[in-house]
Amino acid sequence: MTRFSAPVRRLLATSAPASVILVRFLVGWVFLSEGVQKFLYPDALGAGRFLRIGIPAPMVMAPFVGVVEIVCGVLLIVGLLTRVAAVPLLVDMVVAIGTTKVPLFTKGGFWAMAHESRVDYAMLLGATFLLLVGAGSLSVDARIVRPRS
Repeated sequence: MTRFSAPVRRLLATSAPASVILVRFLVGWVFLSEGVQKFLYPDALGAGRFLRIGIPAPMVMAPFVGVVEIVCGVLLIVGLLTRVAAVPLLVDMVVAIGTTKVPLFTKGGFWAMAHESRVDYAMLLGATFLLLVGAGSLSVDARIVRPRS
């Protein structure tokens, strides 16, 4: 018997194969990297970019989003609270697509938007996949809910 309540066990449980680790590493690394870069290059990728695309309070929101991307990216990489970590990353991607790709579509058309949005959609679908299937058997989540012998 595990030491967690049934809702927590259901949240962490996964019957997904070990190969899910590849998706976790890919999605987690991209978000971790992008979060770090918001601090390394604030004018190009952090508050300066948020200001240019019309995000309110860019001096607050850019570091906040950077921290969310770093923390949730690391959680995905290790497979801890994978489903929980996927949710803010999904919100992140929906906002990113809405603020940068939809205007690009209206200005430059479908193909310009399709080219620029490939990573956004890959991260959106990758995070959705992890939300649905969980971390897989090679994860901290699976280890936590594994019955003790």
